[in-house]
Amino acid sequence: MLTSTVVASRPGFCITAVDCRDDHTRWSPAEVREDYRLVLVRRGRFRRQTAGTPAEVDLTMAYLGVPGEEERFAHPAGGGDECTSISLTPALWRAVAGEDARPVRQSVYVGTRLDLAHRRVLASARTGDVDHAVTEELLGLLSATVGQAVDGTVPAGARPGRDEAALVAAARHAIGESHPASEGLLPLAELLGVSPYRLSRSFTRELGVSLTRYRNRVRIGRALDRLDAGEESLAALAADLGFSDQAHLCRTMREYLGHTPTALRRLLTPRQS
Repeated sequence: MLTSTVVASRPGFCITAVDCRDDHTRWSPAEVREDYRLVLVRRGRFRRQTAGTPAEVDLTMAYLGVPGEEERFAHPAGGGDECTSISLTPALWRAVAGEDARPVRQSVYVGTRLDLAHRRVLASARTGDVDHAVTEELLGLLSATVGQAVDGTVPAGARPGRDEAALVAAARHAIGESHPASEGLLPLAELLGVSPYRLSRSFTRELGVSLTRYRNRVRIGRALDRLDAGEESLAALAADLGFSDQAHLCRTMREYLGHTPTALRRLLTPRQS
């Protein structure tokens, strides 16, 4: 039995938690997918076969799938497997891997840093900030993975250039002006005409903070302005500032400032003498 639960999804990607309880040693019928995908194991192990070549997939070995290939699976160990399956559109794949890039190897060693990057993606999904926090962590995971699987990777759009400061300034302007594209890393990169990987890396190199943290800093500043002005509805505040819900707003403000919005409202209220 196979069950899938979507963890986070946007037009460019879909992250799914997959729980497979199949227990068969023989190869399954051939399947053909039309997406790029990275599959990392959280528990268990299984076998995958493409082009007649089998590979073992477990906690230390992930795999990259490409559109149009035939794949078969076997589960000789039984007991169930739990995986994270990340499906990518061709456009996002090219943004990370480069134009016309195709993996020269599909099994990817999951070292400790890649394992941590995987866990950070799943942890960021629990924040509810899919458009920035999840997307940025995902790009880091994909970059590390593609670096192993595609020879000569580092898309042209990811290489630092002299116009990096101008790119970051343009992104900051879009965020500051609340441009609709600034609601997500992918649409913001499209607006600025660069790869999302380059935009994310440029922010960290130029400012020393991620684009996600910069955007949250701007949003928190606006939240403080509203609280200082007497805003009563945290639900309205969260919706107006692009948080997924009131709980997301409260978690973010506690993380950055050490206080909940309610406590901050008290701190910003003048004391009566």
